[in-house]
Amino acid sequence: MGQDPRAAGPSVGDDTSRTSEEIRADIAQTREAVGDTVEALAEKTDVKAQAHQRVEDVKDNVRAKADDLKAKVQATTPAGAQRGGRHVASKVRENPAPLAFGGAVLVAFLIGRRTGRS
Repeated sequence: MGQDPRAAGPSVGDDTSRTSEEIRADIAQTREAVGDTVEALAEKTDVKAQAHQRVEDVKDNVRAKADDLKAKVQATTPAGAQRGGRHVASKVRENPAPLAFGGAVLVAFLIGRRTGRS
């Protein structure tokens, strides 16, 4: 059978030419590597953080697609229609009551039609 990979490195008593500073440096490097491994494992097991990151990724993706769609719409919509749309939107912002009234009338009409068929 093969040798245990954990024992593949130099044995503690085999190399007497190493200085204590070299050994300390190796220990520090090993501690850092173990710390990085533990940190990576902790990140993988943090379900809440992973879910939060996934939500942020989806939000970014949706924003990017919305920006692309907006750019395509603006590129294909004639300038006159864009100006008219902006004008209507500004009028609605100034006085939303007529739009709200019209929406209420439409909803009442649709409800009346639906209940009249029953």
